[in-house]
Amino acid sequence: MNTFKELCIKLRNQGHSLNEIMNTTGRAKTSIHFHIKNIPLSPERQKEIMETNYKRIAGFALSRKGKSEKQFRKFKRWNEDLVSLVSHLIFDGEIAYRGCIYNNRNDTLLEKVEKAMAKIYKHTPKRYVNKVTGVKRISYYNVALAAYVKQKSDQLITNVSIFPKRFKRKFVEAFFDDEGCIDYRPKQNRRKIRGYQKNIPILHMIKKLLEEFEIESRIVKPNEVVISGKENLQKFQKEINFSPGVKLNENRSNSIWKKPLEKRFLLDQAIKSFKS
Repeated sequence: MNTFKELCIKLRNQGHSLNEIMNTTGRAKTSIHFHIKNIPLSPERQKEIMETNYKRIAGFALSRKGKSEKQFRKFKRWNEDLVSLVSHLIFDGEIAYRGCIYNNRNDTLLEKVEKAMAKIYKHTPKRYVNKVTGVKRISYYNVALAAYVKQKSDQLITNVSIFPKRFKRKFVEAFFDDEGCIDYRPKQNRRKIRGYQKNIPILHMIKKLLEEFEIESRIVKPNEVVISGKENLQKFQKEINFSPGVKLNENRSNSIWKKPLEKRFLLDQAIKSFKS
């Protein structure tokens, strides 16, 4: 039978770390180190052990973040508020490793997102205002929450086409609240609803969902969906519409109104301006 010394040397020569030899022999670190201190590990093995230790520490840190006192409520069933929340984070927000972030200059939409988030996460967000652009940000810094919401956002995008119609409505409403505008220019006889999105598959998804509400639209390159015509604008107003309190950005360089009109009000004016 190998002596303790011989066993330590054998395990070391096989590339085992000090901790691994401790686990195998059940002996103290100092006793083992005395016998193997002059037997170094190869550079490759040292690198492998360092990487293993790093992953273990990183995993522990992540688990600690995910199991912090700031817990959130997971949900199996979608409802209109949850569809709206996740949709807004997809369109005008960011679901990053560190947390969930929503950017907008409109207080109505910021409050809407915050109220919906409060139903699954009871902690108040961090707030920031860009003094140059006027865009406001609410941020929920929680690694586990972000990972969960990212999972739910993927689920929503994948399954929204088979969701109940009321959920589809909330998805489309969030898109146009965040990414949409009403292009109404009476002098140029222009009346259009426009929605912008760099993700082209999302644009086609919105177009298809609009069809379920019998609203015709078209994709205009490079990155917008456009609704025009009195009948389509009327159907949009009836079935979707812009949320109350969502206003135009009067500070845009191309703004012709120069005042913060509600988008739904301007849509109504555009529809009324059609000649019978």
